[in-house]
Amino acid sequence: MYIHIVNDHHIDREGTLGAVLVTGCSSGIGRETALALVRAGFPVWASARDAGRLAELERAGCRVLELDVTDERSRIEAVRRVEAEHGAIGVLINNAGHGGGGPVEEVPLDLVRDVFETNVFAPVRMCQLVLPGMRERRGGVIVNLGSAAGLVTPPTGCPYAMSKYAMESLCDALRLETAPFGIRVVLVEPGAVRTQFLANSDRRTPKVAGDSPYAVFAENVVKMTDRAHRPGAHGVLEPADVAKVIVKAVTARRPKARYKIGSQARVAPLARRLLGDRGWDAFLRRLVPFPAPR
Repeated sequence: MYIHIVNDHHIDREGTLGAVLVTGCSSGIGRETALALVRAGFPVWASARDAGRLAELERAGCRVLELDVTDERSRIEAVRRVEAEHGAIGVLINNAGHGGGGPVEEVPLDLVRDVFETNVFAPVRMCQLVLPGMRERRGGVIVNLGSAAGLVTPPTGCPYAMSKYAMESLCDALRLETAPFGIRVVLVEPGAVRTQFLANSDRRTPKVAGDSPYAVFAENVVKMTDRAHRPGAHGVLEPADVAKVIVKAVTARRPKARYKIGSQARVAPLARRLLGDRGWDAFLRRLVPFPAPR
């Protein structure tokens, strides 16, 4: 039996953990996570809606497959394909997701549904599909991608932040339910990451009209976001930083329930608790000015 050693932990790749399925691997965190795990010696299945964008991962040693996490047939076929070869999925990394936001009064409900379909309902369903195999083997790891936005809601953060708050609750419930079967559940909570995520989110988010009562506020939110993500900005992570933590969580004998990554994820929730509701709201009003209505 082949034993792989990572971070001083003995991991039986085909026994204790088995195959790794990563969703949303076409770029960013998913891509770097698949690369990090295959380089560590794990059998990795990298997935994306368009498998044609996974050529680099295939050359690196990943198996690749097409997976639209919002499509039931696609989800079932992907899980069955991996299980047919490995018997069960040992590690599920629910990374696929997208953003979107705006003032609550104006955000289209279709956008809210779309974000929740990808960011919440899809991870829940992927867990449902892999858990029977994990229970039968009495072991497995599920890593869900949360966000600092699930700890502290940014202005105009609906519905993205809402979806990430939902992941907090999902992981708390799932962790207790699956522990008796030897299944470990981990929530990764990164702060700002230098990826195409913001650009992709902007394409999905309707522009706030110039005559909207929230126009100036929304413009100031954009300015704040641009400052926070500018080149060289303090605290902005690279996708590889997050992937490194995911590998650590997967290979740990007793992983933490949550991994806060970066200063934003660690400092902002602490400041939020110390300031209280009124203090935090006052801080955000100074950070993102909202002129009094005329």
